[in-house]
Amino acid sequence: MNKFTKISGLATALSALALPVLAQSTETVTEAVAEVVTETMDKGDVAWMMVSTLLVLMMILPGLSLFYGGLVRTKNMLSVLMQCTLITALVMVIWVVYGYSFAFGGGTSPFWGGTGKLFLAGVTMDSMVPTFTDGVVIPEFVFIAFQMTFAAITPVLIVGAFAERMKFSAVLVFVALWVTFVYFPVAHMVWDSAGLIFNMGALDFAGGTVVHINAGIAALFGSIMVGKRVGFGKDMMAPHSMTLTMVGASLLWVGWFGFNAGSNLEANGGAGLAMINTFTATAGAILAWSGIEAVLRGKASMLGAASGMVAGLVAVTPAAGSIGPVGAIVLGAGASALCYFFVATVKNKFGYDDSLDVFGIHGIGGIFGAIATGIFTAPGLGGTGGDDYSWVNQTWIQIQAVGITIAWCAIGSLILYKLVDMFIGLRVDEDTERQGLDLSEHGESAYHS
Repeated sequence: MNKFTKISGLATALSALALPVLAQSTETVTEAVAEVVTETMDKGDVAWMMVSTLLVLMMILPGLSLFYGGLVRTKNMLSVLMQCTLITALVMVIWVVYGYSFAFGGGTSPFWGGTGKLFLAGVTMDSMVPTFTDGVVIPEFVFIAFQMTFAAITPVLIVGAFAERMKFSAVLVFVALWVTFVYFPVAHMVWDSAGLIFNMGALDFAGGTVVHINAGIAALFGSIMVGKRVGFGKDMMAPHSMTLTMVGASLLWVGWFGFNAGSNLEANGGAGLAMINTFTATAGAILAWSGIEAVLRGKASMLGAASGMVAGLVAVTPAAGSIGPVGAIVLGAGASALCYFFVATVKNKFGYDDSLDVFGIHGIGGIFGAIATGIFTAPGLGGTGGDDYSWVNQTWIQIQAVGITIAWCAIGSLILYKLVDMFIGLRVDEDTERQGLDLSEHGESAYHS
């Protein structure tokens, strides 16, 4: 055996020994790389979520503020603007201090998120939260800001029920307590993976239960406990500016695309579905409300068209990501008809003074939309449910979720209104109410002659 043959044999032997080691090393490196790339942040998703967050803010300021402001009398316009502005600021501060932790703090309780993220503990520029696609994430700060706008708009919706007669201080104290004991727990139950309603399998894409049913039930109890406005049923209490109301409603519709399509957390086909549904459901609702008015009253009003617009937006909120565009038209039209009945008939029959029809539109529209989500998600009706989807089972789950939300909010709101009334008093005195809250509560007027 020559030297060359010996060297070749030795090389072959060494190669045979080395190959398994190299293979194992390569496998280890591949696993390490896989671990690094399991989470992906797409700048397009992040940009869309930042825009969506600003759109939801626009829904409150100036959207909802002008919508509500135009519906009250001139002497109370500024008070509505102030309530909307201060509630927004108050809830944002509370959200950062403990609200985010109570809703999404990572706890295992089915009712609240715990204290793990008080003062946003542990949140940095590098911390991420998952979206609905495995491995796709967005910055936690962006998610916090997006959810913060939802927390802010919900109590702002409530003020329409007792507009023109509740103390400014009482409004702020009630809101601080209400978001703590009602909104944050319901948000956790519905949207957090440990939440009670989430684990029931209920569908609430963008807040039918969390936002609209919550606000609507609190509004109903508020209107009853604060009492009717002085002169209700006798004095003229028509909206002072349908122009501003229409501007506000339009801003709500535009902002609602952030509300619904933003709730997809990614800029993809799911967001596109939520977007077109936000168009079609609202259009169907406007046509339905105006048509009903034309038939029953002989005239279609701008107030009716604006009310239908909001009713359609409310109803499609829980369903936006799981129903089809044609189903959304039917959903919006059905919500309009039901909300019209409550606003025009039920409220008058029972005599409660829900000033701006928060319960009649947000409460009833939210209940209808949440339940109808179970029906219209069926693939046979154009929804995204799978082949094994049972609309009967899902609708029953939706009804249970609605029932839990109503019970939690009703009991919590009733107790909190009573506490605020005991220690501060809910209502201004009669002379103050007749003068108007602009001057009496804030020392200025919305308009100058």
